[in-house]
Amino acid sequence: MKTKDMISLLAADVAPVDRHVAAKRFAGALLVGGIGAVLLMLLRFGLRPDLQAMLSVPLFWIKMAVPLALGLGALAAAARLSRPGVPVTALGWAALILPVLLLWSAAVTVLWLTPAPERMDLLLGQSWKECPFNIAMLSVPGFIAVMGAMRGLAPTRPRWAGAMAGLLSGSVATLVYCLHCPEMGVPFWAVWYLLGMLLPALVGALLGPRLLRW
Repeated sequence: MKTKDMISLLAADVAPVDRHVAAKRFAGALLVGGIGAVLLMLLRFGLRPDLQAMLSVPLFWIKMAVPLALGLGALAAAARLSRPGVPVTALGWAALILPVLLLWSAAVTVLWLTPAPERMDLLLGQSWKECPFNIAMLSVPGFIAVMGAMRGLAPTRPRWAGAMAGLLSGSVATLVYCLHCPEMGVPFWAVWYLLGMLLPALVGALLGPRLLRW
């Protein structure tokens, strides 16, 4: 058999690849993770009783913007890390670092302007002991869904990919947790919300080489 004929034979039954398969996988994972986090939040914690009033408070939307910005950055990084030979660009890393730097800068400013005896209350709030672990718990559905979506693709740096999957699921969980959490102190968010998002990211980094191997 000639080489040309062999190539034609091998290519005869090849189905076209869906160019949007990664986007569909991540969209489905985010939907599952978001719904799962909302259900867990409602069953375990419930909505904050003044949520309707909070919707007209600008600080509440700034609070929601923190995990949203990190989630978008983590989604972009996870999507790139799911494809072989596609690194995260400097702009991509900046999209993850900049929201954190802005949040920390705002927290330091608030603490500096606050009288010294009141600073610890702003930092610890009412729920610092459980907040990171509550976020980590709400991230479980999203973590499983995102890892499953990435496993069906082709990540070549599984540790980084796992970390971004964990950060993405943690960001979704934090966004949902904001609907319950009464804490409105910027220093509180800068420590305990970020720690809550970091926990599933660390778990993802540890489990990535095992769960995302292909």
